[in-house]
Amino acid sequence: MKEPLSQREQHRAKVIDAIAQTMDLYGVSYSFGQLYGIMLFEDRPMTLDEMQESMNMSKSNMSYAVRALMDSKMVSKLDEKVDRKDLYEAETNFFKAFQLFFATKLQREIDVMRGAVDEVLPQLQETILALETPEEERMLCLKDLHKLKHAVSYYDWLQQFVDQLGSGQFFNGQQVEDQTNES
Repeated sequence: MKEPLSQREQHRAKVIDAIAQTMDLYGVSYSFGQLYGIMLFEDRPMTLDEMQESMNMSKSNMSYAVRALMDSKMVSKLDEKVDRKDLYEAETNFFKAFQLFFATKLQREIDVMRGAVDEVLPQLQETILALETPEEERMLCLKDLHKLKHAVSYYDWLQQFVDQLGSGQFFNGQQVEDQTNES
């Protein structure tokens, strides 16, 4: 039989649940959010085995969760190991976590969309200018061209936003640097 949770553990559980719920809003699964919350409260890096034990999750799901959190920059793999096992640590600075998470996600969107738009624009322009293009098709292509030029404008703006986010410009003096062990 498991021992009842202490007051501190109950408080942590409530916050971990809230973290998991809010991360779900950003496309991170509830269980991955729970893992991040557990790691956030650890005062030390954790191995996959330790995470697996605290989450009661299969090894493959745990590896997937850690990879997803690493891709989102919420968790990082440390260079050192313990007993030949990799160590992972959660980003505990919420300003930094926000900065890394959103900059990574938005940069991915920019790269995917700009890649497609930049490839299609010249082809669309060629179709518009081609003498053999029927007039109705030309007019539809012109509409698409205007939409894509608007998209280019948006993704140029979004790139500036991501660059500024990465520089910490939006934090109005809030400490984005490492705040670990500051209480």
